[in-house]
Amino acid sequence: MTETLAPEIDSSDPSSFPWSVFHDRHPVLVERVATEVPRPASQRAALDALLAETTTGTITAPDVDALRHEPWPWWRPEYRDLPWGETPFLWAESYFYRRVLDAVGYFVPGPWRGIDPFAPTKSRELAGAAVDAELAALDAEPGWDALVSSSLWGNRADLSFQAGPTAGHETGGLIADDSAQLHTLVHDRPAGEVHLIADNSGRELLPDLILIDHLLGAGLATGVVLHVKPHPYYVSDATAADVLAALTRLRAAPGRAAAVGERLTGLLRDGRLQLDAHEFFCGPLTYQALPTDLRQRFAGASLTISKGDLNYRRLVGDRHWATTASFAELTEHFPSPVAALRTLKCDVAVGLREETVNRLDATGKAWRLTGEYAVIHVRP
Repeated sequence: MTETLAPEIDSSDPSSFPWSVFHDRHPVLVERVATEVPRPASQRAALDALLAETTTGTITAPDVDALRHEPWPWWRPEYRDLPWGETPFLWAESYFYRRVLDAVGYFVPGPWRGIDPFAPTKSRELAGAAVDAELAALDAEPGWDALVSSSLWGNRADLSFQAGPTAGHETGGLIADDSAQLHTLVHDRPAGEVHLIADNSGRELLPDLILIDHLLGAGLATGVVLHVKPHPYYVSDATAADVLAALTRLRAAPGRAAAVGERLTGLLRDGRLQLDAHEFFCGPLTYQALPTDLRQRFAGASLTISKGDLNYRRLVGDRHWATTASFAELTEHFPSPVAALRTLKCDVAVGLREETVNRLDATGKAWRLTGEYAVIHVRP
């Protein structure tokens, strides 16, 4: 009932953040995909046509006859021939990334099938010196609070976000902090199965994996299910291949990181760490619309940890909520206790105190968009 009170976010306003995603960020991303590997001219032409369509044209239907599997299940025929900005932002973004995969032949038989168009960008980040420094910090044997903080702020390492003009480099701190409730959920209850819905690969996935190692090694979880994307999405969103690449990076590192990588590899083999890659995670729906099989899986969790901006939007709804709207009420549909670890990189923000919002507004910054502020929200 609450959801009907707030309109869905779209990208029709040229002064809005969603408009800038399509007109400022996506051209950079398309250029990278087109040029970082020697693509055939047909793929470059398809990418250029997609960019022109999304910025100045109207929506066309997917070429379903060219696909080797079922058509995109979330295609909305009523959106055909509408300007992209007039459709819900969550739907339009998801459809854009699906169309990128179609443009580069990801799903069709041939030499480009299954090749991640964002792999060069992901690989550079994972091999970077910044990762070396972060893994070296493991030798200090950080405790629970430090591991949660690392997982939280790792969410700033969003490769699609870094391509945009709103990315900040400062850290403004937590503006909503339910970390005490999270500690209670994990430490003061019998251990159960914990689910973690991953966001980005590389520099965010690594601290997520290290947190999982701690949960299992300290007996705080009987098992962990790590939910990743079934195929490339939003540039750096984690897939199963990215998990394996992160484990390789850990095992090759010096010091304690290598031991963590070896343990996690063993945990995957014995089943205490499981990977899940449901097709729903590459769709434009909120978690209110969880399919039955996935809802039942989450219902068995003692805790679900949701990472990042996109998962946050899908938890509470991608709508123009009041910033003081209750996170607990907006997520009461979710079938298990849930904790959201998120740095703010889009318009959606709920669960904040009015005085906090007034203070942030007074700075004159676009504080919802820069990634400088973060929240830990918990609904027990």
